[in-house]
Amino acid sequence: MLIRSHVVFRGVWWSANLLLLVALVAVAYSAGWEYSVRRYLSGFSDAIVPNSEPPEQQVKAILDWMRLGPARMVASNPSALDGRDPETTLNYRQLLAVCGTATNAFLNLARSGGLSARRLLLLTPQGEAKHVLAEVWIGGRWVIADPAYRMLLRDTKGGLLTREQLRNPAVFTEATSMVPDYPKEYTYEKVAHVRLARLPVRGLHLRWILDKAFPAWEDRVDWSLLLERESFFALCMSAFAFFVFLLLRSLLGWYADHGLKIPRFRLRSRFIRAGSSLFGAPIK
Repeated sequence: MLIRSHVVFRGVWWSANLLLLVALVAVAYSAGWEYSVRRYLSGFSDAIVPNSEPPEQQVKAILDWMRLGPARMVASNPSALDGRDPETTLNYRQLLAVCGTATNAFLNLARSGGLSARRLLLLTPQGEAKHVLAEVWIGGRWVIADPAYRMLLRDTKGGLLTREQLRNPAVFTEATSMVPDYPKEYTYEKVAHVRLARLPVRGLHLRWILDKAFPAWEDRVDWSLLLERESFFALCMSAFAFFVFLLLRSLLGWYADHGLKIPRFRLRSRFIRAGSSLFGAPIK
């Protein structure tokens, strides 16, 4: 029985080591992927966003580029495009015409230009997303930018508006009155940063549970980059997996030493011994 438990343990031990190695490779790959995306966005942003200007002018420069910039490519099959790939969202006309992917493009450029920005979902009473736009930190407040309509929402005096102000129907009407055919249903009674309705757990009332257990959980963490950039999501998930498997390996090592009391292959000790033999002074 003891021998059998040792065989099972060794199988688990080597499986954990293999998974740890795979996670490490995934971390390295996704880190390189995220670095290349950041480099691409940095170059793209430098050509559009005037860093010397105040945040409001930087946001306006991005929205102007989205409205008046050079001609973009047109895809024969837009549904096949990756709406979470920054390079794709910035270069295809069809994606810049859709609120979700237009907001992704705006957020990527805004962040690369040094602005604090996050996405905002306008929800129906049933919790379905009806519109996606952005919040940008300007003047100590999160103000609303609508990338799909290429505008910052303002009151009649030109002041920038927050989502709390836009809950007032009169303010909302004033802010959108200059935009032809702006949908009247894009109101701010119910908003979110994370669209949990897309997860296959709707019956578990996950949002209600999170709201009760961790009030304001959406505002305490900026979810935009994690949810809208695949390379960053892959980096975070692979890093999380690496630390989980590293912890698992440590626990298994402790159990081998103190529970089963069996010898195990110690890679660090072998490296130290090999280094000592290779570089140490010869014994006479």
